Amino acid sequence: MPTLLSINNYYYRRGGAEAVFLDHNDLFAELNWDIVPFCMQHPSNLPSPWSPHFVEEIEFGAQYSVLQKLVRVPKVIYSLEARRKLDSLLSKIKPDVCHAHNIYHHISPSILGLLKRRGIPTFLTLHDLKIACPAYKMLSHDGVCERCKNGQLFEVVKHRCLKSSLGLSAIAYLEAVVNRSLRSYQDNVHRFVVPSRFYIQKLIDWGWDPAHFAHVPNFVRAKDLQPDYTPGRKLLYFGRLGHEKGLHTLIRACALTKAGLRIVGTGPEEASLRALAATLGTNVEFAGYKTGKDLYDEVRMARAVVLPSEWYENAPISLMEGYALGKPAIGARIGGITEMIREDETGKTFVSGDADSLAEAISEFLNLPDSRLEEMGRLARQWMEADFSPDAYRGRILALYQEAARIPLS
Repeated sequence: MPTLLSINNYYYRRGGAEAVFLDHNDLFAELNWDIVPFCMQHPSNLPSPWSPHFVEEIEFGAQYSVLQKLVRVPKVIYSLEARRKLDSLLSKIKPDVCHAHNIYHHISPSILGLLKRRGIPTFLTLHDLKIACPAYKMLSHDGVCERCKNGQLFEVVKHRCLKSSLGLSAIAYLEAVVNRSLRSYQDNVHRFVVPSRFYIQKLIDWGWDPAHFAHVPNFVRAKDLQPDYTPGRKLLYFGRLGHEKGLHTLIRACALTKAGLRIVGTGPEEASLRALAATLGTNVEFAGYKTGKDLYDEVRMARAVVLPSEWYENAPISLMEGYALGKPAIGARIGGITEMIREDETGKTFVSGDADSLAEAISEFLNLPDSRLEEMGRLARQWMEADFSPDAYRGRILALYQEAARIPLS
């Protein structure tokens, strides 16, 4: 059977990108493919016989000494260690295809040229906009940002786009300059796999060749999720509590409509969100971090799932999970969210960042008959089962692999 070299910074379920990476591996393991991971050392990693080949840990939240930081900067930009360790691994295996996910900052693009020289077709799933935007989100302190377009990369330093840090922003600038000069991505990746059409169009607008991209939506295991179509009384947001998620706008909209809201998750904005909810006297409950059955039970009790994002979302899996659990969605009209909401069929969109527009959408959902919301939830789940199943995802990826490497389709 074929061998898949699967690359990602982390080898545990840390976030959405890691979930896609690990689920992707599982799908191909089900076909008896040999899966060989190449990742970064980390205490939370899953066990793997290949872990001795993983690169040394770089953790940006860690307290490194000045010397330790200086040693790690070149690795972030272009890691010779990653290239050396991957070269050693490739002396022991002969992968038919390589599929990478998030490699920035930890593994780095240094490995891509090696894979090309070894004749291994390499695919890279774009979970963000890093190949265009040094800060990877096209988001700065003042909102959505495209200042780096047309090669103006130093804007990331001027505006300290990475965590408001001059140092981190400067490293991101250097990383972008070096890898653009080397054409690390353009010349060495066979095809970029992109979950949203919005991201493809945005990258084309920034000068990328459309031939580089293949649209492959994410998937959700709807068969493993028992839906509950009965509408609850409260709205639900679940995910990271970051400023880009639009939660201040959501709380203001709930204050305008007197809607009940549950927020599931943690993040840097939690304290300010709690303070805003208290100031406005809003009916908001903070449920903390939940996962698995506890999270899905929260979704089942909701009236609708809300995604009030204020940045270019790609293809939110939270929305797909909400649909699979039988709940319609209210989503900001930004990024890939609009592709995932069929207006007045599976949900409703509103103007991103506009509390009045969101309040209007919320009021409509509060006043809709339960039978109508139940119908929307059923349509949403049917859509996930038809177009966003694991089999549909695997079939699309297999077709790409077969075109590049002439490996079997099953």
